[in-house]
Amino acid sequence: MFNLEYQKRLLRQQNISSGSSYQDENLSSPRREAFTSPRTLQSPTSFTPQHISENKSVDDTSSIPTYSLSPLSAKSQKLLRSPRKATRKISRIPFKVLDAPELQDDFYLNLVDWSSQNVLSVGLGSCVYLWSACTSQVTRLCDLSGDANSVTSVAWNERGNLVAVGTHHGYVQVWDVSMNKQVNKMMGHSARVGALAWNSDILSSGSRDRLILQRDVRTPSIVPERKLVGHRQEVCGLKWSPDNTCLASGGNDNRLYVWNMHSLSPIQTYTEHLAAVKAIAWSPHQHGLLASGGGTADRCIRFWNTLTGQAMQCVDTGSQVCNLAWSKHSSELVSTHGYSQNQILVWKYPSLTQVAKLTGHSYRVLYLAMAPDGEAIVTGAGDETLRFWNVFSKARSQKAGFSMSEVTASVENENDQQELQNCMNEAALNNRNAEEYINIDNNVQLDQTQWILMP
Repeated sequence: MFNLEYQKRLLRQQNISSGSSYQDENLSSPRREAFTSPRTLQSPTSFTPQHISENKSVDDTSSIPTYSLSPLSAKSQKLLRSPRKATRKISRIPFKVLDAPELQDDFYLNLVDWSSQNVLSVGLGSCVYLWSACTSQVTRLCDLSGDANSVTSVAWNERGNLVAVGTHHGYVQVWDVSMNKQVNKMMGHSARVGALAWNSDILSSGSRDRLILQRDVRTPSIVPERKLVGHRQEVCGLKWSPDNTCLASGGNDNRLYVWNMHSLSPIQTYTEHLAAVKAIAWSPHQHGLLASGGGTADRCIRFWNTLTGQAMQCVDTGSQVCNLAWSKHSSELVSTHGYSQNQILVWKYPSLTQVAKLTGHSYRVLYLAMAPDGEAIVTGAGDETLRFWNVFSKARSQKAGFSMSEVTASVENENDQQELQNCMNEAALNNRNAEEYINIDNNVQLDQTQWILMP
């Protein structure tokens, strides 16, 4: 007698033993699981070889039924089941606000810096003030009003015991904060000094006179150690690479130069920006990777491989780029902006997806500094406020670094991320089940603090 049930079981066993993708229709399909347990949806981080079994390719769909009633493609179903990282929350509210009277609304100046000893230096009018992040105590370091002068830049050395002060009259002062004493005064510039950068005991200064001077602060002398000539207009951005071998400079001539310690001529010249280049940042994760941002007529953040001179990536931010800073712990960076949105943006690199958009300043966000722990930043604007934000996670990413070749591969990964989003839209999932980058913490209390002027 023909046993129908026996034949069905036999057919299923044969399909399983032969590697067939047949599944019982009574089993939950991936589409049904997506609707019944939407919060278990996980998105891929990256499709790299270590995430793939040796016996399966990236496009392996052996786990997907050959005949499926799901409207999703096999690739879409695979993406929906892929694991994702835990969501990182970024508050849109600053955790502290300080009044900063006389903080200048001047794009070409650099008036805020945060030391390795957790002390903030701020140039306000003719004075430099120090604010301790540990005690919230404010002290006045110096006052240039007697010389009818004003502060145009400040910068801490790596140890956090010396702060350099650039002035409108063109000289640079070096102060020992532990003794509250000026230890050096450097002449040489004929116009205001708007940019400063330390390399151990070597101090680089950039001026409206178009020169970059490099001097050893241990040897007081009016003769500069090195004079770098190249910019045709004011130098407004200076940054040394993490290994202290290369100096990047940006100017109002829309040019970005890279210099080394062995030559008086730039080793790299970049002319792609269409406006002043003040925002400069070296990646701490990839040797030779440099980011730069252009002014109002440009609005772009560009990335460069300074080892080869290659232009790598570019993103139009829609507004003037004032500052850039990389996270110390992950492949992310923050940018601050002026006209027309006055926003703060956090980006993932190399995908260049926007992680967060923070607003609050009513003027251009001209100043940016990062806390020594690498988590918090402070921003300053012409609205005469300093705002403190928690934007980066201290936990180091398992893969904070990346190779230059991964930049190209990331574009493909970004397409996979877009495919994932399309899948979630296809499945009509609630937006709350998608990955949320921004979560407002309603418990954050705004700490409005005024500067206490102390001699």
